[in-house]
Amino acid sequence: RFFSFAAPVFTTPGPARGALLAEVDVYRFDQNWPTSPAAVFFTNAAGRIIVSNRAELTMLKRSLPDFLGHSRQSRAGHDIWTLSAGPYLPARALHLSRALPVIGVTAEILADTAPARQIATLQAAVAGAFALVFGAFGLFAAERRRALADANARLEARVAERTRELVTANRDLTREIGERREAEEALKQAQADLVQAGKLSALGQMSAGLSHELNQPLMAIRSFADNAGKYLDRGKLDQARGNLGHISDLARRMGRIIQNLRAFVRNEKEPVARVDLVQVIDSAVELTGARLKAEAVTLDWQPPAEPVAVLGGEVRLTQVFVNLINNAADAMAGQPQDRRVTITIEPGARPQVVIRDTGPGIADPDRIFEPFYTTKAVGSGSAAGGEDGMGLGLSISYGLVQSFGGDIRGTNAPGRGAIFSVVLEPWKNREQAA
Repeated sequence: RFFSFAAPVFTTPGPARGALLAEVDVYRFDQNWPTSPAAVFFTNAAGRIIVSNRAELTMLKRSLPDFLGHSRQSRAGHDIWTLSAGPYLPARALHLSRALPVIGVTAEILADTAPARQIATLQAAVAGAFALVFGAFGLFAAERRRALADANARLEARVAERTRELVTANRDLTREIGERREAEEALKQAQADLVQAGKLSALGQMSAGLSHELNQPLMAIRSFADNAGKYLDRGKLDQARGNLGHISDLARRMGRIIQNLRAFVRNEKEPVARVDLVQVIDSAVELTGARLKAEAVTLDWQPPAEPVAVLGGEVRLTQVFVNLINNAADAMAGQPQDRRVTITIEPGARPQVVIRDTGPGIADPDRIFEPFYTTKAVGSGSAAGGEDGMGLGLSISYGLVQSFGGDIRGTNAPGRGAIFSVVLEPWKNREQAA
């Protein structure tokens, strides 16, 4: 089978110079056509198939419509043919065609719609499955919402009930907090009054010695003043100037004693701050020195050359050491000899003050800091923890030291006497923390 095609040849305007004839062996073309699932064929003007990739189409002895026996339907602008042309052509196919007027043929194709129908069926099945899943999920969600609504209603009812209970409890708690605050304020005031009473009691114990310490320089001042007047009358200015210097020294000494007394009785309310421990002990020694001297008590106190900074309140810390020194003196009262109080400072990570006496020791060290614990009759002094015999001196000292973050302990010394140790927080730790 051959396909012939002829066309005139023109080189210049005018009649054709010749003709070009082309012949194609259609049989060889059919044999070398690549396999394709779609039926492709070319028809001439008479409607006969001249080239195809299906041998049964190229060997037709009858017209194409008779062979295909098709019925045509239009779907979305496309022609769908229903065929009955044997097993090698699709039963339903998409028909596409395009005219090729240059060579006088029409190209046509029949594409099997079965794969598309399978895909559409699969897509419909998938869509149905999704619809079923979403429907089931919607049903589950609706049921879940209903269950959550019921649970939420029950929860709201319980919350409302619980809220009423909490409001009542909060009202009771607020009232109780107010009562406790009032009680705490009353307790703080009582503690402050007790501390102040302890100061006054200590001053009462030291009053005789302090009176002597003030009267003695007053008498000396009077004597130096009289002598200075006489020296002036005689024109001895150097001797008068010397007496006036002695009067100035004695006045400074009296002023220092009075200043310490005023600081001691002051009701200190300031927060804890930097305190020189050496200066605090010096003040306590000066306040108690007259009493110790009057009662023939030897005091061993060698202050360090450098200040020892601790965390505390100067007035309250002075009261602690006044109480401890007075307590040591009370413990040795009536002792015929060897009355000695030794005070030492042991610097370190936490500075420690050790006060040791040569008295009889502590009868019950475990109870020494309990309020109202004393071994002496009321009004007889503060030995063994008493404040004027009431057993409050060491208890007050314990509370004051604890308020500074420190610690105080009382033990018996080896052989004889008692040892009280006061451990305080160093000021440098407070600065580092800040």
